[in-house]
Amino acid sequence: MVQTYFNPDEHWQALEVAHRITFGYGHLTWEWEKGIRSYLHPFIFAVLYKVLAFFSFDRIPWFMIRAPRVLQSVFAAVGDLYAYKLSHLLFGQHVSQWALFCQLTNWFMFFCITRTLSNSLETVLTIMSLYHWPCIRNSTKNSMRSRKWALVLAALACSIRPTSAIIWVYIGMLELILTDKRLKFILLEVVPIGALVLGFTFLLDRLMYGSWTFVPLNFLKFNLLSSGGDYYGTHVWHWYFTQGFTVMLFTLLPFVISGIVLSRQWKLSGVIAWVLLIYSVLGHKEFRFVLPVLPIALMFSGYSLATLRDSKWSKDSKKGSANSKAKWPAKLQWSVLFLLATNIPMATYMSMVHQRGTEDVMNYLSKEAANGNVRRILFLTPCHATPFYSTLHRELPMHFLNCTPSDEKGLLDESDRFMMEPVKFAIDYARNWSVPSHIVLFEPQEKFLKEFLASHNFQEICRFFHAHFKVDRDLQASVVVYALDG
Repeated sequence: MVQTYFNPDEHWQALEVAHRITFGYGHLTWEWEKGIRSYLHPFIFAVLYKVLAFFSFDRIPWFMIRAPRVLQSVFAAVGDLYAYKLSHLLFGQHVSQWALFCQLTNWFMFFCITRTLSNSLETVLTIMSLYHWPCIRNSTKNSMRSRKWALVLAALACSIRPTSAIIWVYIGMLELILTDKRLKFILLEVVPIGALVLGFTFLLDRLMYGSWTFVPLNFLKFNLLSSGGDYYGTHVWHWYFTQGFTVMLFTLLPFVISGIVLSRQWKLSGVIAWVLLIYSVLGHKEFRFVLPVLPIALMFSGYSLATLRDSKWSKDSKKGSANSKAKWPAKLQWSVLFLLATNIPMATYMSMVHQRGTEDVMNYLSKEAANGNVRRILFLTPCHATPFYSTLHRELPMHFLNCTPSDEKGLLDESDRFMMEPVKFAIDYARNWSVPSHIVLFEPQEKFLKEFLASHNFQEICRFFHAHFKVDRDLQASVVVYALDG
């Protein structure tokens, strides 16, 4: 059901890289030139592509488009299972059922968790790791073995996304305070397990980059020390509290707050507060950055729903009497209807309608390319606005407008120059271009470029709906494909 475009990274930092590993062609963005991304995450999808190629399924566009999200949906299902198991461990059977209901109902979880973003896999690894931490479990039974699994999963999460360390600094300090064998924890568990997992990632990156590349250090330098992420926009410090995380929770927000207060599970709720506070310090903010703590928040909403029952219903349930099968209390019924009535339409609209044109246009072009009808494609859009070779799956020349961050302040990239003066940019660009067979652009820029396109013998061949609401600078209502006449 997820058929829309959300964030370029789900294609450009995962599938595009995996496609290049497997098939030998695919675009690597500037992040890979600077060595601030690990190959561990895209390597998972490269293995999937190898399997598809082995069985010749890669010749069918549907498999190339859908298989990666099907794989991620398997990971997401594991995350759902561990969200249920963790809430069952901490709060009991009744709460865990409602926590799972909230996990499956929340619009943003539905919209995002099956996408091939590194944040999605990071979220799954985070919830699995939290389940094993003794300081979260409040249990000493098999604590040593459980903690080792927790460390392995935490190290994998950090290897995939170095910023995941923000969570594990908090959990690690909590464990250090509560454990009675601190030296053993550090020297015999944290150090060897961390070295083993990160060492494996280090060797994989050495193999793929062709030189020794310590990704976490490069990532830290660019995003924190030089504030490189600010190039893609900044938000006010309170954005996660007033907009970002609030929008992700949507109508579940009051239930989350209620669950945190009623449960008094301060260690777990502290994880949410810690992550939101630390990320608030950074200038560049995105919804997906705090996705790993969303399942934790949804557990608390499950706790809140579980308390919405009258004392008689609760008493009967404990006795196991026939009355325990009585109707839910009115408050609970209305709450469930309210959550379903708000989250299901939101999830459906965002997953199937809003910003679907850029996915549809590449699905169309992949079929046209398979039939030999495409020779060269030019994307006159903001950079990374569509999927790329991982969807087209044909080694054809394609060009998009560059937006690599510049060391020179105030220097406009290709994408910005085109958006400011589309006609002038197109005329200048056409002086030295290899004439494309197809041009892809959004409707707002099409209005300015119709005369230019007609003068170069391009005609509109199809148009795809994209959005009802303003996405970037303009209302990108549709995506249009022009083809060279004849």
